[in-house]
Order: sequence, then structure tokens, then C-alpha cells
Amino acid sequence: MVLKGGPTQDEVMAISLFKLGVQSGDTVADIGCGTGKVAIAMAADAGSVIAVDRREEAIAVAEQAALEAGTSNIEFHCGEATDLLRQIPSLDCAFLGGSQSLETVLDLLAERVKRTIVVNAVLLDTVYEAVRVMKKLDIFEEVVQVQVARSYPLGKSLIFRPIDPVFIVTGRVA
Repeated sequence: MVLKGGPTQDEVMAISLFKLGVQSGDTVADIGCGTGKVAIAMAADAGSVIAVDRREEAIAVAEQAALEAGTSNIEFHCGEATDLLRQIPSLDCAFLGGSQSLETVLDLLAERVKRTIVVNAVLLDTVYEAVRVMKKLDIFEEVVQVQVARSYPLGKSLIFRPIDPVFIVTGRVA
């Protein structure tokens, strides 16, 4: 099954995870987990991962991917991130791959996250909103724009086809 908007490109995920800085034993969240690719990657270092998506089909795909990867430290939730976050007392880091209720989600995360929040965005409106809210919360650090192009054969040579750019917005809570 192919989900709208995903999965996160490997190169973008590598930079996002570097910015996130997951450490051994951390409790982290993947908000808008989609295919579960980022949650599975975070699970390699984190103590536990809480992954949420509002789409039942996304949770089904993510759970299957985690099972196939042999990952057992991810707790998947289908529903609104805002509802789930109100029940979580603290997190070390959080990754946002979705933009639903962004201001409310960032407000809740700023109260709960101890270190880092990373938002991946493809829409300029989402970038603007993430930066605006993070500045309001006094946690904004930077935006990095990532453009990836993949090689494809063309005759006896190669050509590169660009993939849509992604903006990585980073906030530091502490």
C-alpha cells in the first residue's frame, strides 16, 4: 500500500535524525508516523518510541514494517496527536512528519520535550507556521532546506532527477 506523502527519503531522514539527536534509552515520539520508517530508524537508538498517525491505513502499514524490521520498542497509536500528547508527561525528542494542528502540537511538545523537536515540511506554509510557533515558544534553532536528486540511466550515461525539496525545522527546548 502506498500512503500519501511518504515515506521519508533516506537522505532527508538521515539529516533529520542527526538534528534530532536521539540517544540511547531516550523516549521519543514520531508524530504523523505514516509508513513508520522514521519511527523504526529512531527505535534503533531509543529506549522507546511512541508513534501516532490519524490514518488507520498508515498505522497498519507502520505496524507491519516494524514487525518485518524486528522492532519491538515502538508503541503505535491511531488518532489525533493532540489527544495522545496530553497523556504523555515527558519525551526526550520528537519528530513531526505531519502538519495537522501544528501550533497545538508544538505547544504540547514544548511543554513535554526535554531536548529537541524536528519538523519536516514540504509546504512553505508549514515551514512558516513551524518557525513562527517555535519563535513564539522561544525554541527555534534553524531551518535547513534539503534537495536530493537520484541518478537514472540515460543512454550510456546518467541523468539526475530531483526529488521535491524538504525543509527541516529544528527547535531546542533545553
